[in-house]
This record gives sequence, structure tokens and C-alpha cells, in this order.
Amino acid sequence: MAAKKASEGEKQEDGKYKHTVDLPKTGFGMRANSVTREPELQKLWEENQVFKRVSDNNNGGSFILHDGPPYANGDLHMGHALNKILKDIINRYKLLQNYKVQYIPGWDCHGLPIELKVLQSLDQEVRKELTPLKLRAKAAKFAKATVKTQMESFKRFGVWADWNNPYLTLDPEYEAAQIEVFGQMALLGYIYRGRKPVHWSPSSRTALAEAELEYPEGHVSRSIYAIFKLVGGAKTSLLDEFIPNIYLAVWTTTPWTIPANAAVAVNAKLQYSAVEVHASSEDESASTGKKKKMPGKVLKNQQKLCVIVATDLVPALEAKWGVKLIIRKTFLGADLENCRYTHPIDNRDCPVVIGGDYITTESGTGLVHTAPGHGQEDYATGLKYGLPIVSPVDDGGNFTEEAGQFRGLSVLGEGNSAVVSYLDENMSLVMEESYAHKYPYDWRTKKPTIFRATEQWFASVEGFRKATMDAINNVKWIPHQAVNRISAMTSSRSDWCISRQRTWGVPIPVFYHVETKEPLMNEETVEHVKTIISQKGSDAWWYMSVEDLLPEKYRDKAADYEKGTDTMDVWFDSGSSWAGVLGKREGLTFPADVYLEGTDQHRGWFQSSLLTSIATKGKAPYSAVITHGFVLDEKGMKMSKSLGNVVDPRLVIEGGKNSKDAPAYGADVMRLWVSSVDYTGDVLIGPQILRQMSDIYRKLRGTLRYLLGNLHDWRVDNAVPYQDLPIIDQHALFQLENVVKNIQECYENYQFFKIFQIIQRFTIVDLSNFYFDIAKDRLYTGGTSSFTRRSCQTVLSTHLLSILRVIAPIVPHLAEDVWQNLPFEYRTEDGSAAKFVFELKWPLLNEQWLSFPAEEVLFWERLLELRTEVNKVLELARNGKLIGSSLEAKVYLHTADASMASKLVEMSEAQNEADTLQRIFITSQVEVLSSMETEMVNSVQHTGEYVDGENKVWIGVSRAEGSKCERCWNYSGQVGSFSEHPTLCGRCFNVIVATPPEPVVAAVTN
Repeated sequence: MAAKKASEGEKQEDGKYKHTVDLPKTGFGMRANSVTREPELQKLWEENQVFKRVSDNNNGGSFILHDGPPYANGDLHMGHALNKILKDIINRYKLLQNYKVQYIPGWDCHGLPIELKVLQSLDQEVRKELTPLKLRAKAAKFAKATVKTQMESFKRFGVWADWNNPYLTLDPEYEAAQIEVFGQMALLGYIYRGRKPVHWSPSSRTALAEAELEYPEGHVSRSIYAIFKLVGGAKTSLLDEFIPNIYLAVWTTTPWTIPANAAVAVNAKLQYSAVEVHASSEDESASTGKKKKMPGKVLKNQQKLCVIVATDLVPALEAKWGVKLIIRKTFLGADLENCRYTHPIDNRDCPVVIGGDYITTESGTGLVHTAPGHGQEDYATGLKYGLPIVSPVDDGGNFTEEAGQFRGLSVLGEGNSAVVSYLDENMSLVMEESYAHKYPYDWRTKKPTIFRATEQWFASVEGFRKATMDAINNVKWIPHQAVNRISAMTSSRSDWCISRQRTWGVPIPVFYHVETKEPLMNEETVEHVKTIISQKGSDAWWYMSVEDLLPEKYRDKAADYEKGTDTMDVWFDSGSSWAGVLGKREGLTFPADVYLEGTDQHRGWFQSSLLTSIATKGKAPYSAVITHGFVLDEKGMKMSKSLGNVVDPRLVIEGGKNSKDAPAYGADVMRLWVSSVDYTGDVLIGPQILRQMSDIYRKLRGTLRYLLGNLHDWRVDNAVPYQDLPIIDQHALFQLENVVKNIQECYENYQFFKIFQIIQRFTIVDLSNFYFDIAKDRLYTGGTSSFTRRSCQTVLSTHLLSILRVIAPIVPHLAEDVWQNLPFEYRTEDGSAAKFVFELKWPLLNEQWLSFPAEEVLFWERLLELRTEVNKVLELARNGKLIGSSLEAKVYLHTADASMASKLVEMSEAQNEADTLQRIFITSQVEVLSSMETEMVNSVQHTGEYVDGENKVWIGVSRAEGSKCERCWNYSGQVGSFSEHPTLCGRCFNVIVATPPEPVVAAVTN
């Protein structure tokens, strides 16, 4: 393999020519020492305001990536790190592309989790005396403290932002902008108050939006099959023969809603049957698999029973109930409309109604128990038929007085059981069965929710749904399939419940008439409240009187009104950020260029921002939306403290108590990890992955250190013009330019993992293993100011300047550290010295370098493949003790391919030493044989072959001819020819004695 020239160079220091060898010199260490060095660099950036300075000086237009506000609650996790670092990579790239980048970091500061944190920190006695204002003060203090902590962590990640001017949703000017958005929507008729079922969290005692729900695996409900006695109706002649022993069979997974039953719904187009129930000879009372089945008393009663079910479900129900069902009559669902039945609990007379397409034969009985106070579809059907909206459940999820005998019982606990027992005792329960399904839980308390009809404020999405769907199609979604997700969620979403029954939030600016409860909210009242909040903050709503909160013209009627106590959904808070930030801050524009958040935000911030913006502005608040997946452990498992697989970003950067188990990798290694993953799906991280990243970082650092060390005496005016460069150097620039071009394309498409792959391959394979390895000979021994060394340095300086710029967005600390150790002065296009790496612009495309002839490109591809095969034969010779270093070898080549042979001969005789084959193979001699018919060929001990399609190149290796040069360690027949320097080869003799003049040079700019 290739000779280890660096170590050899060190050995040469013992000789008398050591002072003539140009070994690398740099103060840039191999060890990053990131725990100390990264904060030093961050301080340097901060003291010199580098982010602002570069952005202000750029003149290529503005770029706005609008920050989705993280919740001001708790420490940061790897999801935060992934999110903020992705944003920072994009912003830093745009800086290099000459954009004015303004990045305003934000925090979501209101809402239940913060309120709960405050309450949990107080003892029972203090809680009793806690006024709304005291609670709000404590919540604000907690949120601001969390913001401060999280901000320091984000800074430590190396994230650049306007940290002195973040946006907080609790800031008065932000709250005022939010009130303005609400007011505009209200005036346009999109905000209304209504009593309808919403997701309600008994554990949080508030309404929830869809985005505040989660659907954990493993939920099991108590489902029941119940029967309601049919008593008559418009088309009873159809069923006269069965009365009084005919029943409607329904199925529900929420037995506790039966007291609120107002109707039974059927599908008009489905076929139904009246079936007789007969006992089966088999005992079906046992459990089936994991499903517990308990037959009701009505099945054990021998009395004749006839029920109505969907015809298609008869076989399934026979098996489920363990009975024989005999069809007596069949009819359409439409025939059952307006039939009447007796409510199984309070004996009310209730109708059969026609429901929608939600009634199918996939499960249940084909008849749906309808409680308009406890379900969206039930509510819609109820409106159609004017059904009563009954919801006998209080804020804590307990039955109210309206539920009669069940009052005080928890609907999710003993209340549910009590209803089931009552139905069974009264011969209305056919069967109870456990049923595993997805069920909504409160994402904060991790406890089940219910559907409950309450008076709430809603945003009518229907009013602007079409405009929203049209806008979605005009946004660029990355990855592209994300458009399907946001479209599905937006097209199917019901009206948005925006009111919350909590204290810590922005108030809904409404007044209610004390007697009639009629709301007062118009342009004047909203504008007045907005003005007050912009000056005093939303606390004013709690401490100011109704008289002061109302505009002048209403003050004489202030005694007739009271303030509303509802606050806004926090998704309305963050969903108004385009108005509170993009619409208010100087230098920002609407819409933003990019929003970037996790994939869960399709139903969260992406959607709430879109809805508020479309409703008031008629356009989306973003031009492009990028989504990333979740961070999992190395095995693809969700991180949890109980599993012990949590990766803490702080520990990744600073290390743990045991440096062996938890080494301090620094922010750049974590950033390198972010660039390495395909963030469009879920991403993995863990100890092994971090070790791999650290190793790649170390190699990249080694590449940059090599470049710095070999440019210690370089000046820009030493550069060799492109046309005078050796072919190997022109080829190296061709490769570099292609790499830069491909990386730019990946940045533009936000495909950072491809950049990571390109950089890894280019720096470790193309440079370290080939060009750098070959270059050492001419860099160290070619002569300080020789043409061959200066041409190489021309290429190395270009590589350093380009590599630094393409990696700077990803590993900015490393790039800056290199720049601060730059051994030569570099001036920007306007002639000023670049003090910081981000004062450079992205490398300009050099068409001359890219125009390297296609036939030369193909030849160099083949030459590199040939070199790989030559190295294999050299390794054989080394193993066979024929040689030690590859410089002790002579390589023989032969090919029948005339074109290839001609090219190889040309290179072996190249006047420009850097292009000769012996330098490329790092051997002392290479001979291209015109024929294989010589004794010498037979005497070669170690041979190999390079195959390129039908063409072959024979490779042979023997001991090099001549003696070893003391200075460069190459073997040459000239060693011993110079009496004054008998141990030198001809090249080294010329370097030491002749000192040839330097060639004409010109600057290379890029």
C-alpha cells in the first residue's frame, strides 16, 4: 500500500537534510477539545455580532424561516435538537448564498401544562387562596424561566438567532396581534358560540382540540349490545305482527352515554331484518381468545324475543351472541324512519332516524345508538331531526342530577358499570364484551377523554375550507407526500373548538349579558380590548373592571355585563404567530419562505397557522413546509426513562460523569448526526451511532488539519494559473467543483443526508486516500518554492476554501476554528479581509474547472481503478518480504489496448513530475512494456491484472533499481552521482543546490 510519508518525514529530521524538508506546520490540533473550544467560538461570534453583521451586509434578498414555538415547559430533548439544528443548517446556508437571514426564535408560553406545573408545586392550602392573577403571575414566571434555560441550550447547539429579541406568546404585543386575528375572524362570521359535543378532558377539566389528543395502543373499552323496545310509529304495520316483543338492537363502546340517548339511527339504503332469537345448543358464555364476553340476562330468559339488525350482520351476530337467529322479515332502513321506541332507562318516547354513511355493516348491529350531546355524527343527525342535546355530565366527568340515579358517578368508571348493570337487570343487555380500539386521550395528563356537549366558541372551518384546500396545493411540501396528510386532516376536520376553561391564556374578548347571557362582541369592543392588552398585557382582562374594558359608548351599560372566563386554545396562540411576528417585526415578510417542524404538526401548528391565515388573509402563511420525523433509539424504539434509552442532547455535548460511557462529543458531532439522517422519516440515535459520527468528524478534522499544515507558507499570490497546472491538479479541481455543485443542489433541496455522504466520500476517499497521499512527496521534498509544490498548494488552498464553506452550515464550530487558524490572509470580493468564515460567500461555479475534457475524465477513472490493482500487487510483494515501503518497488505495466498503452507511456515520461506514474503509484519507478516476451517478465515474482471490459492491463512488481535517496527515500540510479551530495537523487540535488527560479504565477479566485 501507499508509503506512510508523514511518519517518514519525521524520521528524516534526524538526517542532515531535515531543514530542507517542508513538513506540515499548524497550531490547529487534532483533538477538537469541543467542551472548551466551542463556547470560545460562540463567544467570539456573539461579541462580534457575526450573524447580524453577515446578514446586514448581504444583498441577495431576504430569507425568512419562521420558527415554530417550542413549549416553555421542561428541558430540551433530541427532538428539539433535530428541529433547531435543521433550521440552523438552512439559515447558515442561506447566509452563504448572500441572503439577509432573519431568524426570530419563539416560545409557546400559555396553556394547561404550565398551569398544572404551577399548581403541582403548591401545597393544598396555598392553592385554595390562589386567585387567577396570582396563578397567572406564577405561570408567567415559570414560562420565562424555562425560556431562559432552553435558550441557553439552543445557543450551545450552535444555533444562530436573534436571541435578544425572541417572540413569546405571552408578550403584550403578541397577545394583541392574536386578539386582532380573533376579531377579524369574528367579524367575517367565522367565530360562533354553540352548544355541541367537543373533546373534553375530565382530568384537565377543559375542552381540547384534535391536536391535543393522542391515541395510545392498548386501550380496551366495555362494549355492549343493548335492545330498545319498539312501540309503534308511522310504518308500524310493517312490524305489527311482532309487537310487543320486538326490539331495536344497538352496539356501543360507551355505555355511559345511554342515559343521553335521543334516537336510534339507521342507514336508509341498508337492508334490515326482524330476526327471532333462539338459544344455541353450544355454550357461548366463555371468553373467546382475549375478548371477555358476558351474555346478558335477556338471553338466559326463555321468553320469545325478536330483534331488528342489519341483514348482512346476522351470521356474525349469531356467532358473537351464541344464538340462532331466524330471519322473519326483511326491509330497507328507510322503512324504519319515525318508528318509536321506549328509552331503556327513563321510558321516554324516542324516534328511529336516518343517519349518514357512518352507519355500516363493518361492526355492531347496523343500528346506531344516537346521543347528540356525546358525538359529532350524532350531533349532526340530531340537528337534522331537532333532537334534544342531552349531556348529563359535569366538568370532572361525573353524572349530573339530570342523570337521575347515576348522579355523582364517574362516567369513565363506576358510572359506566352502573349503566351496564341497570340495562342487564332490566332485560335490555344482550351481551357485554371487551373491545380493543383507538381511543382519544389527553396528551398532557395521559388520561381518557370524553365527548361532551358544552357551550364553547368555535371557528367555522366550513366557511373557508375550499380556500384552505386550494392554498395547500400552492405550497411546496417536503417530503412531497406530506401534502396528502395535511389535505386529509383539513378536508375532514370539524369546526375548531377554540375556547378553553382555564386561567393561563389569552382571554376570549367577549362580554355576556348578566340576565340573557347574550354575548357582546363587535369591532369596537374587540379593538378596545386589543389596545388595552397591547399596553398592559392580557392580565388586564382579570384585574380591570368591565366598565374599563368596554369602549366609551358601552360604559353606561357596564353593570348589565360580565366578562367571559374562557381562554383561547394554545393552538390559536401559536397559530397566530404569522400575525404576531411576520406581520409586526421590521425586516420580516409575509408569507414566510419556510416553516419546519415535526410531522405531528400537520394537525397542530401547520394547520392552525394555515386556518387563521386563510380566514383573515386569504393565503397560506408559508411558501414551503418541511417536516421531520421523531427521534428513536438505535433499535427504533421510542425513548423513555423507564427503558433507560433516552439520549440527552446536553450529555451528548458535555458528556456525563463517566467519560468512558458518556464522552463529551460537542455540538458539531451532534450537528453532524443531524446532517447524516434522512429526517423525512423517523431517525435513530444512540451510543454506537454517536461513536460513528465522532469517528467521521475526527477524519474530517484530520483532512482540514492536513490542508492547514501544508499551507503554512502559502500566500494567495503564489497561485499557479489553471492552464499551467499539472493534469492531476486540474483533475482534482474538476472533482472539487463537481462536489461543490452537487452539495449546493442538495442544500437547495434540503437533502442534508446526501451532503453528509458526499463530504464523507470526498474527504476520506478521494482526497485522503488518493490526492493527499500522492501530494506528500512534492509538498515535503519538492522544494519550498518549486513549481510542483506551488501547484499543489494552489489546489490545496482552493480545496480548503471550498470545503470550509460547504461544511460550515453543518459543523460551524469546526469551520470557524479552521478559519481562525488560517495561515494566510484571504480577502473577499470587495477587498476586505474575511475575519470569520461566514463572511465568505458560497463558492462561485468555475466553468473552466468543470470543462475538464470528457476523455480525460474517463481516463482518470480508469487510472484510479488501475492504481487500486497496483496497490494490491504491492501488498503481495510486501507480504512476500520483497519490499517494505512502496518506494522500494518498481512497477511494470503492459496492455494490448493501444490507446491505453499510449496514454500510460505518455504519463510515465511526463515532463511535469506530478503527472508521472511513479508519483501516482507512490513507487520509485514505473515502466510500460511494449511486449510481454522478455526474460524480465518471467522473473517478476508478484503480478496482477486490471480488467476494464475486454481490455486488460498486466501488472508486475519487482525491487526498485538504484539506491535510496537519503532525503526523499525514493530509489534512483542517480544516487552516488553527486560528489558533494552522494546520498541524494537528481531531484533532491537540484532542490538543495540548483534552486531553480519560480515560474510566473497569477492569483486563482473562486
